[in-house]
Amino acid sequence: MSTPKKVVVFDYGFGNVRSAERALARVGADVEITRDYDAAMNADGLLVPGVGAFSACMEGLKRARGDWVIGRRLSGGRPVMGICVGMQILFARGIEHGVESEGLDEWPGTVGPLKAPVVPHMGWNTVEAPADSRLFASVGPDARFYFVHSYAVHDWELQITNPAMRSPSVTWATHGERFVAAVENNALWATQFHPEKSGDAGAQLLTNWIETL
Repeated sequence: MSTPKKVVVFDYGFGNVRSAERALARVGADVEITRDYDAAMNADGLLVPGVGAFSACMEGLKRARGDWVIGRRLSGGRPVMGICVGMQILFARGIEHGVESEGLDEWPGTVGPLKAPVVPHMGWNTVEAPADSRLFASVGPDARFYFVHSYAVHDWELQITNPAMRSPSVTWATHGERFVAAVENNALWATQFHPEKSGDAGAQLLTNWIETL
């Protein structure tokens, strides 16, 4: 019997860490909620949740040295997964109420207000995943995922022209307008929706991630 993969849910004060812990444990991971540097660095996978304002999440992450942990893990090809605002802060910047804040700049792009008849986008929605997506493997095209957000990334700006490099896999969703719903980019994966609140479809996504660790 194989040893369960060790996953740290990074606890920097801005995420529903208990829901993430339960969802990961459900799919067989050995889960720890902590901001301890050594634990976060040595885990097979690091999950970065996020709720609330972009700028507040970034401030909390920096106070917990999470920006440093994420950067160090990725420089060594160690898997990291961001969820909701934990995905948004991976982009270069966020604009809320006209105020621009710096993100982690792992990907170029701006998180801006979602333009839709009803905001926030709260509830279940389908996504458009690429055929070669590993994150959405074994998930049907009609699967629905749980979203709660008022801001989103509307354009994917990173273009890979080197044929020797794997291009990121970008998944889209629509609520009033099209926006980035998930990204798979080497060791860095992220979702705008909450897989931990998305029932069996979300559990399959987490399973797919853990199988890559």
